[in-house]
Amino acid sequence: MEILQTFEGALSATTLALFAVVALVAIATPGPTVLLALSNGSRFGVRRSLPGMLGAVLSDFVLVGAVALGLGALLAASEFWFSVLKWVGAAYLAWIGWRMLRSTGSLELPTADAMVESAAARVMAKSFLVAVTNPKGYLFCSALLPQFIDPSAAQWPQYLAIGIVFALLDFGVMLAYALVGARAVRLLRRRTVMWLDRTCGAAMLALAGSLMFYRRASAS
Repeated sequence: MEILQTFEGALSATTLALFAVVALVAIATPGPTVLLALSNGSRFGVRRSLPGMLGAVLSDFVLVGAVALGLGALLAASEFWFSVLKWVGAAYLAWIGWRMLRSTGSLELPTADAMVESAAARVMAKSFLVAVTNPKGYLFCSALLPQFIDPSAAQWPQYLAIGIVFALLDFGVMLAYALVGARAVRLLRRRTVMWLDRTCGAAMLALAGSLMFYRRASAS
């Protein structure tokens, strides 16, 4: 209760609502994490896609925390570190995209408990790494978040409140994409998974290509 009162004192409901609208538009625009949620939903079903959503939510808190600590400003100012993160992120997206392009539409799921846990960990790690190695996320958050922060009030409650709203919106959007993917599979079965994976893979490769040519100055 005390924490909620701190949030209310730091950020008004109007400010949070305005942030939620802006963030929802950005999150709902198809990007790497929602494409993974769509593909995971078609391949594994909604329940087994949840670890991937949690991985993306965890990355949201990393992004918001990084902005609060000034990492977004560092990337905006440092060509070297921006380039390092950009090329790592682009290479990882390209690798995932290539693997998805080679999809055969398999719907087989591991049955042993240890294998299920291992698969869940891989799905979670993949979504987390896709989001956390994308420099666009840091630059976007570093440009957007400070506009909703009151510099005269305590900083951490404001960033925490924004992080929670951002994570909830992200989870909701990814859940919707996973539901669409799972629904498509129920209607059209295995061939749908293959083409959905390949479509998402092609989109991933396109995003990787756009990231390679993304310049720090364009985000300033």
